[in-house]
Amino acid sequence: MKTRYNLSKRISAILLLLIAMLVFSCKKEWLDAKPNLALVVPSTVKDYQAILDNNTGTTLFNNNQPALSEVGAGDLYLLYPTWQALDNTQERNAYLWNPDIYAGETAYDWNDTYNRILNENIVLDGIAKVPSDQTSIADWNNVKGTALFYRAYDFWSLAQEFAKAYDPNTASSDLGIPIRTNPDINVKSVRATVQQTYDLIVNDLLLAKTLLPDAALFPTRPGKAAVYGMLSRAYMSMSSYDKAFLYADSCLQLSSQLLNYNSLSTTSSKPIARFNKEVIYHHTLEYYSAFTNGSPNLIVDSVLYNSYSANDLRKRIFFKDVSGFKTRKASYGGASIPFGGIATDEIYLIRAECYARKNDMASAMKDLNTLLFTRWLTGTFVPYTAANSTDALLQILAERRKELVYRGLRWSDLKRLNKDTQTAVTLTRTLNSKSYSLAPNSNLYVFPIPPAEVQLSGLPQNPR
Repeated sequence: MKTRYNLSKRISAILLLLIAMLVFSCKKEWLDAKPNLALVVPSTVKDYQAILDNNTGTTLFNNNQPALSEVGAGDLYLLYPTWQALDNTQERNAYLWNPDIYAGETAYDWNDTYNRILNENIVLDGIAKVPSDQTSIADWNNVKGTALFYRAYDFWSLAQEFAKAYDPNTASSDLGIPIRTNPDINVKSVRATVQQTYDLIVNDLLLAKTLLPDAALFPTRPGKAAVYGMLSRAYMSMSSYDKAFLYADSCLQLSSQLLNYNSLSTTSSKPIARFNKEVIYHHTLEYYSAFTNGSPNLIVDSVLYNSYSANDLRKRIFFKDVSGFKTRKASYGGASIPFGGIATDEIYLIRAECYARKNDMASAMKDLNTLLFTRWLTGTFVPYTAANSTDALLQILAERRKELVYRGLRWSDLKRLNKDTQTAVTLTRTLNSKSYSLAPNSNLYVFPIPPAEVQLSGLPQNPR
């Protein structure tokens, strides 16, 4: 049986035509891209599945999740010569929370993600015109469900950088992101509200849930477990903890395996395998030069590094010493490009946090200890205890930061947690003897819409 990595010549030709259709001019902005549908020849369910399975392009589907915010999320620092040598001005600006991030450069997080959304809308538009009969209904459902999941995943990722944190009191008036749900460029791009943005994300995922199998054939495809995981992540970013709990629990009913870190090599340069048994859905972040771990560019925040106990295997599996500095090893998932997908460790932490917020301290600590037991050296782990639900919550949040480090989630966490004075954080750093800070709930937690998009489409800009 052929896998997604061994496509037929006919399907490969279709993919090349689609890629050529999309990558037509570096001068165009993605919201104004005009796909020439006459060049696209897919006509069957298999054709559309092959398009969704294509990952040969650098901006398609399982790659390049928005991650510029990770540069400024406070878990890494850079030496001044390293900062000066970063590949992009936008990285240097993101690191210092400079209001003018792009300085004339291409906004990679925005462009690459809307490129994928254009592809997803082409598939959704096309598969709707392909008859589904009883011999192909499962495959037809998989194509539509996958495209809906991808689109929800991409809209959520954009919302973390380009929209305010969800606030139920203002979400219906706060500006969200432009919502594109079809490939017709003649439909004018407008900014949805934050409420409309999250409504679409949730609705896409709920529909995908009815179409996808419990488990996907490959970790680069979504199944129901991935949908439940993404719903729990989305509701966490909305601080809707009852629903986040519901979907985290549903996810763990389908996929609950954890790696025992005692089985991993602490001396390996890639200790955690790419498609390990925790991975529910595989996706990688945009790769910025600040994430480089060999020079090192990325130096681990010392407070974060020192928060790992000596017998906590994550300290040796996640990090290494280079030239006297602590930097990261290969990403969770075994690649140099950081992992941003969905895995069971994240879902255990979501459910644990939700239990704590429901004042179910015993269940919260049980989930936390289930995870940590697999992370500590055999025979050394003493189960955590908590004096009350608030104590449990703070312990879980501390472990969430340690477990999910450099996985593209910290910025979203900061935005939601900054709404509560008990968990609000002021980020600070020093570069070339000058101090910088980012206050909780600052406008700078919302990235600017790329100026070219504002100029071409008339979109209202985010305040700086």
